[in-house]
Amino acid sequence: MLDLLIQNATLADGRKGVCVAVHDGRIVEVSSNLSATAHEIIDAQGHLLSPPFVDAHFHMDATLSFGLPRVNQSGTLLEGISLWGELKPMLTHDALVKRAMAYCDWAVAKGLLAIRTHVDVCDPRLLAVDALMEVKRKVAPFIDLQLVAFPQDGLLRGKTGPQEHFDTLKRALDLGVDVVGGIPHFERTMADGALSVKLLCELAAQRGLRVDMHCDESDDPLSRHIETLTYETQRLGLQGRVTGSHLTSMHSMDNYYVRKLIPLMAEADVHVVSNPLINITLQGRHDTYPKRRGMTRVPELLAAGINVAFGQDCVMDPWYSLGSGDMLEVAHMGLHVAQMTSQAAMRQCFEAVTQNPAKVLGLEGYGIRAGCYADFVILQANDPVEAIRLRANRLRVYRRGKLIAHSSETVSTLHMPGRPSNTAMKHDSTPLSD
Repeated sequence: MLDLLIQNATLADGRKGVCVAVHDGRIVEVSSNLSATAHEIIDAQGHLLSPPFVDAHFHMDATLSFGLPRVNQSGTLLEGISLWGELKPMLTHDALVKRAMAYCDWAVAKGLLAIRTHVDVCDPRLLAVDALMEVKRKVAPFIDLQLVAFPQDGLLRGKTGPQEHFDTLKRALDLGVDVVGGIPHFERTMADGALSVKLLCELAAQRGLRVDMHCDESDDPLSRHIETLTYETQRLGLQGRVTGSHLTSMHSMDNYYVRKLIPLMAEADVHVVSNPLINITLQGRHDTYPKRRGMTRVPELLAAGINVAFGQDCVMDPWYSLGSGDMLEVAHMGLHVAQMTSQAAMRQCFEAVTQNPAKVLGLEGYGIRAGCYADFVILQANDPVEAIRLRANRLRVYRRGKLIAHSSETVSTLHMPGRPSNTAMKHDSTPLSD
């Protein structure tokens, strides 16, 4: 007997009337009109059944710290960095764990079941590392949490010398942090930035780890550390294991250079993570008009066959006072900023918060196929485009075939003579009842 049978579901690829059979935490069959006995049978009523959302770029050590020790009055990147420097000495292990666990509750409710989070390793106490390692253990039954050793202040900018932060980063990896991070554009010079990329990629190659660097988060078209990252990826045989996050300087680069750069990135099989909410907010601050959009060249990268994911980046922290862990909100912003409004492009934006970031993280058993883990979300939408348009309600969230969150359908009751009694704002405009 099956543990769970989902019937009458719509999949993101357009298949309708699909049944998904689950046993022992895995999907055992995906087909039409499957009739079988199960401990639980759910009628999806034609709603979209999607693999869970994945956030490939987040800062969980800072999340939900809005207002501590003060509010970022300007809302700028530089004030946020300064504010984080003020907050770090005040952080405590218990408070970090409490805030991160609260955010993970939000994530589960939103069907966000895999997160890659950067954790600051410039504090010699490694306080945030210890806290998030504890969080990772606690949420393991519900969320795949992947940690990046991130030298927030710059790898080579330690107060006692360039080795200081490199040593704490290696200690973080020794404690079990999963991914090697970096921030080359924040080093003192372009040369130091390039050196940091080289050192960090060599470290990742030695340890068999993935790489994810904040790269060229700048309006400066001459910030070109992604080129160095691509070179080191190929030199060290790290293809498919390296991610360049942000890459906002690409929005300011001339087309001649970009026509050379993008093929190099595709050849190296480098992943890209863009963070639409934060990039559009923090970049272009020094412009008058015309004002730059501040997001990397997503359509062009996708057209070259490069795997592009969207990340949340920040939620209620020193840099960004908004956010809710809703990856459909992220996709919604990415769609608009990148002007990806064809039907195919809008579906690519849905993939940018599901299957594409799953590739960035290297998740095993992800997807709606036989053999995959029974991790999925039933959305109150008929297709991916409608899901983005409505930031669709998560009706049911499953992890390994077990229900871990659910909510009622979102319906507005109307009191207007001669009009339907309710609306769910769906395209077909059919009321749910007379």
